[in-house]
Amino acid sequence: MPHVITQSCCNDGSCVFACPVNCIHPTPDEPGFATTEMLYIDPVACVDCGACVSACPVGAIAPDNRLESQQLPFVEINASFYPERPAGVKLPPTSKLAPVIPAAQVHARRRPLTVAIVGSGPAAMYAADELLTQHGVRVNVFEKLPTPYGLVRAGVAPDHQNTKKVTRLFDRVSRHRHFRFYLNVEVGKHLSHAELLAHHHAVLYAVGAPHDRRLDIDGMGLPGTGTATELVAWINGHPDFVDLPVDLGHERVVIIGNGNVALDVARVLTADSQDLARTDISDRALEVLRNSAVREVVIAARRGPAHSAFTLPELIGLTGASDVVLDADDHELMARDLAATSDTLTRNKLEILSKLGDASVAGARPRIRLAYRLTPARVLGEQRAGAVEFTVTGTEELHRIDAGLVLTSIGYRGKPIRDLPFDESASIVPNDGGRVVDPDSGRPVTGAYVAGWIKRGPTGFIGTNKSCSFQTVQALVADYNVGRLTDPVSTPDGLQQLVRARQPDVVDAAGWAAIDAAEIARGIDDGRPREKFTDVADMLAAAATAPKAPKRRLLARLLG
Repeated sequence: MPHVITQSCCNDGSCVFACPVNCIHPTPDEPGFATTEMLYIDPVACVDCGACVSACPVGAIAPDNRLESQQLPFVEINASFYPERPAGVKLPPTSKLAPVIPAAQVHARRRPLTVAIVGSGPAAMYAADELLTQHGVRVNVFEKLPTPYGLVRAGVAPDHQNTKKVTRLFDRVSRHRHFRFYLNVEVGKHLSHAELLAHHHAVLYAVGAPHDRRLDIDGMGLPGTGTATELVAWINGHPDFVDLPVDLGHERVVIIGNGNVALDVARVLTADSQDLARTDISDRALEVLRNSAVREVVIAARRGPAHSAFTLPELIGLTGASDVVLDADDHELMARDLAATSDTLTRNKLEILSKLGDASVAGARPRIRLAYRLTPARVLGEQRAGAVEFTVTGTEELHRIDAGLVLTSIGYRGKPIRDLPFDESASIVPNDGGRVVDPDSGRPVTGAYVAGWIKRGPTGFIGTNKSCSFQTVQALVADYNVGRLTDPVSTPDGLQQLVRARQPDVVDAAGWAAIDAAEIARGIDDGRPREKFTDVADMLAAAATAPKAPKRRLLARLLG
């Protein structure tokens, strides 16, 4: 009874290190780890110990006899990663290089290593986790919102609750006695980079890539146009997007770009609102979706099916949950691509696409149509968007699709960080293995580090940030050990006094715990995992109900 990795795999590699027989690949030291869409369990080598199940932070692993019907394709997907061999013959074990960070050495008359992390998403929390494995290290996490965890809270689709389980790991990290949250504090507004360095040995920026790449065609900017990322934030109740004007009073939506975010948006827009009502979707979005007139979402891509940007696990999840169709011309494109493709992963995607229904056949429920070889030319409309005009890629043939809402989903861009260099072309902070470098001299900027998308660009998955942050933390600890980092000139109490002077509404870990508990309590009666606060004032009111600091310290002493 081998175990199987399924759709919600986050690629953080925790299962690899838990497995006693090295049957999960690719491992972090194998070339394919950085680009793989998911990890795979060798069904021949698996000894059914279940260690990987406990290690997985998102509940993606189960025995093959306990899979739900929509998860059954993953049995073959896991097996197909491994070469065919005679029955009973196992692959030889390979290295899995369990990460070991050189210990932060204790130097005479030096303060314990103290690090400020700006941002609180996966890259930030994985970095904090790695740092806190070191004895005595202190970590302070700064986040501009009153709530932490970045895109896990605001960017993962509400019907992907398993993926959001990674926050349990982050909650555990945040309870470490040397970890501090400074939420509702914006670096660059309330505190400067120099002020953070005055209170820490180093500042590690894990701020992601918050801006969408924009499509520069006529008509984008009309009412009824926007980005898929903004819509996901609105669906999730992000306070900056709660008032986004979303009109679903038309029968068709067009999404330009076919990555995983496009699939998420299409799936939510065509889902049964009763199913969504059992998730943590925002109340405002749920109300709009309940009154939606949308009958079709078209996901348009410039290239053919073989170059689809979505991952295989997400495609399987989509086809298991939604009515997905192709036009006859696209079925022909898919068949030609399938005949010409030898790559296993691409063939798996194309084989699933080959089984999709025909768009000419009307269905009973809202559907998703995948459309290929369409290059956007302009958005048509007078007062608001009414259609998108495409050219058939590689030709001058025009193709029009009527739509009342047009969204783009073509990637992300990082934004400059005050007082740090920035590479406009790559939209990242220039760095060498996480050390920020001056692009003119090529020398490291003392005390400045990056992790996540602002370091490497918008690539990978939630768990990819684990190995990315690990690399940065290795560099940071090494620099501390050889004396490259300057000791803080102020005390921890001085930091707290400065923060409260600049931002009296700072939210600490206890405040976040109070917000979290209140949201969960709000959702209980309706059978929801939580009912989110979408207004900062409401978040702060909930945070204010947390026990005051002296009581928390007394409780900590009583509990040992």
